[in-house]
Amino acid sequence: MSTTATAVAPLTTQDAEALVDTARRAAEAAGVAVAVTVLDAGGHLLAFRRDDRAVLIAGETSTRKAFTALQLNTPTADLVDAVQPGGPFHTLPTALDRPLLFIAGGVPVHRDGRLIGAIGVGGGAPEQDHGFAIAAVDALA
Repeated sequence: MSTTATAVAPLTTQDAEALVDTARRAAEAAGVAVAVTVLDAGGHLLAFRRDDRAVLIAGETSTRKAFTALQLNTPTADLVDAVQPGGPFHTLPTALDRPLLFIAGGVPVHRDGRLIGAIGVGGGAPEQDHGFAIAAVDALA
């Protein structure tokens, strides 16, 4: 008995650059300096950009937000309550290659219902970062 898997186009470098550019333009329009990271489905870096005015930690923050969204296949904004004491992720081990970061701004990227990568934005307020990431993902669709 053979099964046929439906191929889903992966997240390309061109897609990643479009995500970065859209998030950067949204942040720029809001007057916010950010760093944007895009990872493929395997957690490999496809694109990164940090505004020169953004604090240095924004780059690490954007990468960890993208990694968290990818690993848990959920926007990081939806996970904030889960890490509060008594929440389901309160004692989640962080023995991964990169620690997880439960602050809004990480969003998984799907194509045809399948996870193909993630974007992370850091540098603004968490709600702003989330909005910039969502704007980028929506524009890619």
